[in-house]
Amino acid sequence: MSEAHGGYYIPHGTTWPIIGSIGLTTLLAGAASLLNGASVGSAMMFAGVAIMLLMLFGWFGTVIRESEGGMYNAQVDKSFRWGMAWFIFSEVMFFAAFFGALYYARVLAVPWLGGGDEVTNQMLWNGWQAAWPTNGPADIGGEFETIPAWGIPAINTLLLLSSGVTVTFAHWALKKNNRGALVLWLIATVALGATFLGLQAKEYIHAYHELNLTLGSGIYGSTFFMLTGFHGMHVTIGAIMLTIITLRAMKGHFTPDRHFAFEAVAWYWHFVDVVWLGLFIFVYVL
Repeated sequence: MSEAHGGYYIPHGTTWPIIGSIGLTTLLAGAASLLNGASVGSAMMFAGVAIMLLMLFGWFGTVIRESEGGMYNAQVDKSFRWGMAWFIFSEVMFFAAFFGALYYARVLAVPWLGGGDEVTNQMLWNGWQAAWPTNGPADIGGEFETIPAWGIPAINTLLLLSSGVTVTFAHWALKKNNRGALVLWLIATVALGATFLGLQAKEYIHAYHELNLTLGSGIYGSTFFMLTGFHGMHVTIGAIMLTIITLRAMKGHFTPDRHFAFEAVAWYWHFVDVVWLGLFIFVYVL
């Protein structure tokens, strides 16, 4: 088992990293095979996903058992905090790339092609007028409609902001060692996140079937779905993590002084909230 000696954490031998590597390799090979038309590709992808899920359940289960067994000291807690902080920073940069793509297309490329550079406009798409939202010169994506900001997007903004409040209330309850309130506020947070995802799915169906707003609707459609889609994936991951934390709280895990797993998920959820605010303003409102 894992041990801590003189403030340094000495991990035990484990097979989970190699299992995770096998899962990722299988998943990647399956995806590549599928894209190249191989019939075995989909089966390999599902196998890779199954191996990854096995690794995640097994590895996190080991960490939970070690934590509840009192095997982690202050140095381990500090390393976990730094690890989560750097992970969230990497996520910030991930979304920064997509926001950067939106900025480049909207503020630089589209005006440039539409007459900001007169020579380019005349040579490439003479007479094309820059506008946003756009499907680009030659109307490559066909006619489409945008989603009004003050419908489902505004409701989803309220839901996520409310979920940030409920997870904060849950944290306060944990610090006061109020187990009932902790579980109640966590359940409320998960419910708000699930409602957000349900409304986003409804929005996507409406966009595809009634507005002709798809990934193929030019630069606006691709940036819209890349940003909102990846954010939805992060909400899904966050909701899963919150569900696990809720189940652990029901089992009596966490104390007012030792609950970093809860804090890590709360940090992630607040990050998801902040990203959505940026999306709502720059994708839907402006």
